[in-house]
Amino acid sequence: MSKPLMAKATAVWLVDNTTLSFKQIGDFCGLHELEVQGIADGDVAAGVKGYDPVGSNQLDPEEIKRAEASPTYRMRLKHNPAAEGEEKRRGPRYTPLSKRQDRPAAILWLVKFHPELADAQVAKLVGTTKPTIASIRERTHWNIGNIQPIDPVALGLCRQTELDAAVQKAAKKKASEGGVMTDDERRKLVSTETSLAMADEPRMPSSIAGLEHFSLSRDEGRPEPKRDADSFFNLPDADAEDEDEDEGGRR
Repeated sequence: MSKPLMAKATAVWLVDNTTLSFKQIGDFCGLHELEVQGIADGDVAAGVKGYDPVGSNQLDPEEIKRAEASPTYRMRLKHNPAAEGEEKRRGPRYTPLSKRQDRPAAILWLVKFHPELADAQVAKLVGTTKPTIASIRERTHWNIGNIQPIDPVALGLCRQTELDAAVQKAAKKKASEGGVMTDDERRKLVSTETSLAMADEPRMPSSIAGLEHFSLSRDEGRPEPKRDADSFFNLPDADAEDEDEDEGGRR
């Protein structure tokens, strides 16, 4: 249910001018029952001037009378044709000025780690335009050499639930079109905890796989030579080596 304009100020007016219960006021204004009780006690919204919903043509006086007569009755706003479709406004997501310089890094992360996402999905997640996404995909962006991929969730540009929903939607579309998903793409569809708990997938043995065990098994039957501390320090004498070289030169 939609909320009235200036919901907290409207709740202040209803607390001061009606006998409605805290729950009824909270349901009408979109507030918690305890928050409305705090308004009545003066702990919440101190100094806020009440806003008359009847005078602003948002609430019918008959609704207040019905709610005061029945504690379970829930009041409803007046129908305003001009407000239709306001909550379903379409367009790119608004990005604060302080985070707009982070959008190229988020786009590069999405393009690199989730290539199955369409440009429209990336634009909706990050709040950018398709030409910007195309320039980063084709690496023609003016600052592509300095852009590092960063998770848009960590940057605060979107929520994890929104990203997961977009990835799963792209995966379903790819499956319906007959595309084959790789193992890495399947891992991206699950949560981080589930992915870490998954066992490593079997891989083809490399050319040296198993040679370590083979070399150890060959040496198991051979007796190890006896070594003592003196054998490590009995190095050949340098003078003896020089004499051998002289004799070899004379010959």
